[in-house]
Amino acid sequence: MAQNTRDAYRTVIRMTGAALPVVSFLGRLPVAMIQFGSVLLVTETSGSLATGGIVACALALGQVSLGPFVGRLADRHGQRAVVLVLSLVNAVAIAAYTLGALADLPTPGLVALGALAGATIPGIGPLARARVVPLVRAKGGDDRLASTVLSLESTMDELSFVLGPALVGLAAVAGHPAYAFGAAALLVAVCGTAFALHPTGRTPKADTSGPARARGARPPLPRSVYVVRAGLLFLGVLLGACGAGITALTEELGRPGQAGLVYAAMGVMSAVVGLSMAALPERFGLIARWRVATAAAALLSLPLVWTDSLAGLYVVVTFFGAIYAPNLITGFALTERAVPPQRLAEGMTFAASAFVGGQAVTLAVAGRLAESHGAGAAFALGSVAAAVAFVIALIARHEPHRPDPVDPARQEPHRHQPSRAGVTPDVAAP
Repeated sequence: MAQNTRDAYRTVIRMTGAALPVVSFLGRLPVAMIQFGSVLLVTETSGSLATGGIVACALALGQVSLGPFVGRLADRHGQRAVVLVLSLVNAVAIAAYTLGALADLPTPGLVALGALAGATIPGIGPLARARVVPLVRAKGGDDRLASTVLSLESTMDELSFVLGPALVGLAAVAGHPAYAFGAAALLVAVCGTAFALHPTGRTPKADTSGPARARGARPPLPRSVYVVRAGLLFLGVLLGACGAGITALTEELGRPGQAGLVYAAMGVMSAVVGLSMAALPERFGLIARWRVATAAAALLSLPLVWTDSLAGLYVVVTFFGAIYAPNLITGFALTERAVPPQRLAEGMTFAASAFVGGQAVTLAVAGRLAESHGAGAAFALGSVAAAVAFVIALIARHEPHRPDPVDPARQEPHRHQPSRAGVTPDVAAP
């Protein structure tokens, strides 16, 4: 099985080219750096964890607000121009945000700059999924190979959320978190441009012409997509609460520079588990995976509430990190199987935005909660969110597939056969 898994990853990289995963990974790294680093940067310059949480919330809400719109533009006009413009604009926005924090601007000014930095994020992670999965399928890849793509993409996300906070933490220990923000601006400008100009960026746009669709019309989304987004939203709440709790606990222990490294330890375990997801048997369906992953999140988050030492935090967080990749990979896989191909980039960016949106609201709430009641209160909020995500997964059900009766010749075969991963695709008829 291990050999088959390695072969699947080699096949995916052979189809995309070795350069694409590299620039894709480096291009999404700044997102992790500024999302986590915003709390440290603003807390460092303002002296208030609550202010850091509010500004980080504004940054995340900016990303959530325009993320689906970025995906919609990419669906309509192709990824190349969209990513190219946003990469350059985002680099300038990150630099402006950093200078504003260093200049100790009032909170409303920082909120505006943070929202701008978030709103201009080019969305390389979800757009890479929307680019590579159709590419692999067009070259003969099946559901298992598509799942391998999603495992690889989620692992790169996790590695970015390992290295990003680690770089911010090292910058904080070495001198100031702002150093990491300067590196983030440079990375998004260079690697975002490289991602946009990669040959796969010329992948044809989804064809929405033809008798089945009016010009500019978009096929509706199935109900199951919204259920998955709700689950990802509460997973984001869990991650946001954990981030606030980790920051608060390391400050309580007098080791604030350790926050990024603790977060990185959680991401290492998540990345390892993410890579192994491609080895799961096909009979272990996506709905079952989702339920198991959310149940594990609820259970493994509980020890965080009573953790009160740095060593204990490292141990508990490392085990807890095993739950993130399975939840994200499964959520994106359910989304990819269900959304119409004309809306794949939008569907992927919306799924990512649901996850980030949960983080955004929680960063503000959990930061104040941790200041008033300690780190345990923030961790407890995360445990409640994990329990809600489990309930959503437990009561979720997939609907029978309803094919498009108007233009069957245009349907994609893989979307109209029972998935070998265990879920019947659920695409609403127009």
